[in-house]
Amino acid sequence: MSRTFLKAVLGLLMRVLYRPRVEGVERIPDSGPVILAGNHVTFIDSMFLSLIVKRPVYFIGKDEYVTGKGVKGRLMAWFFTTAGMIPVDRDGGHGGVAALMTGRRVLEEGKAFGIYPEGTRSPDGRLYRGRTGIARLALMTGAPVVPFAMIGTDRVQPNGRGMPRIAPVTVRFGEPLDFTRYEGMDRDRYVLRAVTDEVMSEVMGLSGQEYVDVYATKAKAA
Repeated sequence: MSRTFLKAVLGLLMRVLYRPRVEGVERIPDSGPVILAGNHVTFIDSMFLSLIVKRPVYFIGKDEYVTGKGVKGRLMAWFFTTAGMIPVDRDGGHGGVAALMTGRRVLEEGKAFGIYPEGTRSPDGRLYRGRTGIARLALMTGAPVVPFAMIGTDRVQPNGRGMPRIAPVTVRFGEPLDFTRYEGMDRDRYVLRAVTDEVMSEVMGLSGQEYVDVYATKAKAA
């Protein structure tokens, strides 16, 4: 089963069940490299984004999603790879570098790359500090960044647990952000932080979430 067929079937199901409100999707370029950067409140955010955006969107995902055994494992592997997930061992010592290089390759091939700058799902629905990988990708590739916000997906699948529920969902896209003025400065930590914070500020404005200036992983550990 092709990705196009899967997207058509699931997209129809999503529109019938959830009737998502989509705002600003026309701001995504029809071609060429683009980074879609947004908040992350539940497991199914990537699915909603992939089904709403016309062009294919690629994501980084845990390799455990495609290494399961038996029939269930094979089905999960087929589903995630068909949906655009690229498996990377993010728990290893070089996981962050591998994810960054994979994203760079996707963008250099002229594709759309989806990323959650928080690095993990929000533990409490608030928006957490962004990690600077998003900035490095933008500066290394020159790709524009289109911020987006998922609103209501946490009510569809709270904490990513259990079967999805029927609840209103809004997906909102902002104006593309151009950071080519910082070309060649992808190792300047002050520039990387400034770019990342600008992206997160746009996401906050789109989502209406309360912002917390700490990393989500630290909040989860606490």
